[in-house]
Amino acid sequence: MILAAGLGTRLRPLTDSRPKALVEVGGRSLLEITIARLREFGVREVIVNVHHFADMVVDYLKARNNFGIQIEISREEILLDTGGGLRKAAWFFLDDRARLDEPFILHNVDVLSGIDLRRMVNFHTENQAMATLAVASRETSRYLLFDENGQLCGRRSKPGLKDELVRPAETLQPLAFSGIHVISPRLLPLMTEDGAFSIINTYLSLAAGNEKLLAFRADEYHWRDLGRPEHLKQAEMDLKTI
Repeated sequence: MILAAGLGTRLRPLTDSRPKALVEVGGRSLLEITIARLREFGVREVIVNVHHFADMVVDYLKARNNFGIQIEISREEILLDTGGGLRKAAWFFLDDRARLDEPFILHNVDVLSGIDLRRMVNFHTENQAMATLAVASRETSRYLLFDENGQLCGRRSKPGLKDELVRPAETLQPLAFSGIHVISPRLLPLMTEDGAFSIINTYLSLAAGNEKLLAFRADEYHWRDLGRPEHLKQAEMDLKTI
C-alpha cells in the first residue's frame, strides 16, 4: 500500500494545484518512483489511498496503464491518517484467504529510499513479527523507543517530556522511523480505532499486549524525506546513486 492521501502542506506551493504524489523529482512523480521501487522487489499488486486532488491521481495512473501492475484506489472523503487509511483499505489484504499469511509493505509516497525491501520482508518473516518498522539512528522530532531485542516499547515526542512506555525494558534506544513498514495481515482485524488515527497508536497498543513489533535497522541505506521543496533538488542527485 502506498500512502498518498496527504495534503502535502510542507510542499506548498507545489501542492496548491496537484497532489503530493504527483510532485516530480528528476522528471518523475513521487508516485512513479515509489511504484518503480516496489516493482523492483516483485510487487505486482498495489492499493493507493487518495484524497487531495484524488481524480488527478486516478487519471494519471489510468493514462500510464497503472505502470503495468494491478492498482486499486482507496478514496478518503476525509483524511484518515496512516492507521485509518490502512483500516479502510484492509479489504485489499484480506480478500484472498490464501494470502492471509503473506506480509505486505506499507510505504509513504514522499520517502526516497535505498532500503532493501526483500531483506526487510525476510527479516519480518523469519522473526514472525506482527509488524516491522524501518528505523535508523538519526535526528527527528519524534522517536520510537525499542528495547535491546529491537522490540517496540514506546515513543518520545518532545525533549523534556516523559517517555510514553507501553512495555518494560532494561535499556531503551530511540530510533527514527523511516515511513516504511512490513505488516502481517493478522494485524488488520486487531485495529480497533475508528476514524482518523495514526498507525503508531495501533502499534503501541499491540506492543502493550506483548505482540512482536520489531525494528529493522536501516542505517546503512540511503533515505530521504521529500516533505519540503528544498529536499527535491538534492533528491534528483540521490536518484542517480540508489
